Amino acid sequence: MRKRRALLGSCLAVLVAGTVVPSTAYAAEQVNLPPAVQDLQTEFKDCASGDEPAYVGSPPVLQARLTDPVEDDRIGYPEQLTAEFEIWWSDPDGTEQRRTWTTSPYPVGLVHRTSLPSDIPSDTVISWHVRANDGVAYSPWSSEAPGAACRFVHDDESPAAPVVSSPEYPEETWWSGGVGIYGSFTMDSPSTDVVEYRYTFLGGPSGTVRPAEMGGPATIRYVPLSRGPKTLSVHAMDRAGRIGGRTDYTFYPNAASTPVSRWKLDDEAGSATAAAEAGEAARAGRGVTFGGPAPSGTPLTSTVTLDGSRHGFLTTDSPAVDSGGTFAVGAWVRPARDDRSMTVLSQDTASGAAYALALEAPREASASYSFTLGDTKISGGAPEAGEWAYLLGLYDTETGYAQLFVNGHEVGTKTEAAPVRADGAFHMGRILGPHGYRQRWHGEIGDVRAYDRLVVPSEVTELARRKPRLLGHWSFSTADDGITPENGGGASLRLAPGASIYRAPDFCIPDCPTWPRYPLVGDGHLELDGESGHVALDTPVVDTGDSFTLGVVARIEQDDATRPMTVLSQAGEHTDAFKLRYDPARYAWELIMPERDEAGAPETVVAQVEMPDGANGDGTRLAVVYDDATDTVKLFADGYTNADATAHLRNGWTSSGPLQVGRARTADGFGEYLKGQVDEVQAYAGALRDDDVLGLGWETDPCLC
Repeated sequence: MRKRRALLGSCLAVLVAGTVVPSTAYAAEQVNLPPAVQDLQTEFKDCASGDEPAYVGSPPVLQARLTDPVEDDRIGYPEQLTAEFEIWWSDPDGTEQRRTWTTSPYPVGLVHRTSLPSDIPSDTVISWHVRANDGVAYSPWSSEAPGAACRFVHDDESPAAPVVSSPEYPEETWWSGGVGIYGSFTMDSPSTDVVEYRYTFLGGPSGTVRPAEMGGPATIRYVPLSRGPKTLSVHAMDRAGRIGGRTDYTFYPNAASTPVSRWKLDDEAGSATAAAEAGEAARAGRGVTFGGPAPSGTPLTSTVTLDGSRHGFLTTDSPAVDSGGTFAVGAWVRPARDDRSMTVLSQDTASGAAYALALEAPREASASYSFTLGDTKISGGAPEAGEWAYLLGLYDTETGYAQLFVNGHEVGTKTEAAPVRADGAFHMGRILGPHGYRQRWHGEIGDVRAYDRLVVPSEVTELARRKPRLLGHWSFSTADDGITPENGGGASLRLAPGASIYRAPDFCIPDCPTWPRYPLVGDGHLELDGESGHVALDTPVVDTGDSFTLGVVARIEQDDATRPMTVLSQAGEHTDAFKLRYDPARYAWELIMPERDEAGAPETVVAQVEMPDGANGDGTRLAVVYDDATDTVKLFADGYTNADATAHLRNGWTSSGPLQVGRARTADGFGEYLKGQVDEVQAYAGALRDDDVLGLGWETDPCLC
């Protein structure tokens, strides 16, 4: 202990040449101040000193922080404090019981703890307090005024496992409810002190919910996102924090229901009405022409064309869907223009529209698509005249949010909205305004749908999907008279001098002193000499003004990577529409896409940093994906992309030149000849999904030594 011993009469003064040591003399003059306690907790719950004690699920740890006045630190000796904890309660016969514990000494300011034994009574109010000792004096008990004793109850019984029920999704009932349909799940434990239920849907969301009253039931809402068995696991937690046994509730959501209204709009030319696969047939105005073009890569065979006049509309007498609940509406559209506001579909109320899908064209801003519900409008996307887009507007009464999706991607910001119930006519191609119908659609509309449920994310993606179409696949396994064939019998590639096909050896010799070199993939690959070697088509392979995908496997040696070398390109009149090359200055594969068919035009450039893997490597599987619907371009290396390899590309332009493998257009003709190997060139109309890119460039190796 420090100066307290001096105050108790111990002789601490040391005389040196008849002088008292200053610090000791100072200590002798000081009056000790008692320590203090603060921050009392029972099992990490703050001290409960009122009428309601703290409930704890195990014999608790009592703790308090011990302090000492600053004045006591002036002596300069380190101080150690101890804590004395005391608990007391009354037995059932009224006899009071008390116990005390004293902690080991610790420096000032630290938390002191004591763990209570397991034999303390349960379901009994136990009080406790604590005081500190500095070796000279005690602090007051923490229960002394203005303080109060802390109180707790030890609960040694866990709550009973809850019972779970759902009217929409009864347990063990096959194929009830459905994808996109909300259900209520009620949890109810027989225990009377339950304050919270913890739940988890296997492979789905998890969370907690509290009953309105302790011991009561609690209900959550859940919407299945896929068909098949689902399991809800629930635990009950009581006020002491004890968690009971688990209840597993298994149910089987049905497949997603079909639309409540649907018009494919693929009726024969000259039809006066649009047949309904669900709902009511729609009457067509004189400005409607059936048999219009359909978006490629979809199941649609034709669409309807509206001329933008007052007669260009289709209508029904009844609503397409109850807009007072959860609903969704969607359609394929291709605007003939993007310089004026036009309505795809809408639903009448007495004085206007309950909801609408439209193209918005403000005078001083870029055009966008929109979904309107009552007074709420969400806008996003980038409409282009002559370009297909899939639109879907969604309102979820459970969350209160409206959302807009364009080409399978959410655009704008989901916004809170109030439901608007409408019982008027449904329209395609116009909307009711204060002075009659207006904002008439000019262009194509196809496959209009209305759902009375949530359309889940996987459905949104699938509805908007345009399946890419294979245009060509060249494996470079054979060559005849200077050409190498396309795998499916399509257009062949012509080999220029300096380009040759390297074939796999006919057999493998494991003990051969010099192992043979095998092709990149399959039976052969393309060898290019870096001087004049290249192969080319007579025509373009992809429409670079629309979505496309290209895949290729390329290999170069580090010693040869001394200059930029192009693997794939497709030229316009003045420059390449795209150029995929290796740039040794950046140690990266680059995709370069000029904004216009002009020499020196601004370029969009994305890159993947990767070193050449040399003559014995497997090469790099490269892929270029341009998605005109989302205005993005991506470069993949070995199946993966990243932020540096992704860019916004507002408008691609259509090139007229042929596909080139192994060279690119330069100021004086062609250059950037590739010295290396190329294999598995694949071309698609349409943008492959990221997961599908992983499948490009693979083929079984015929020689496994």
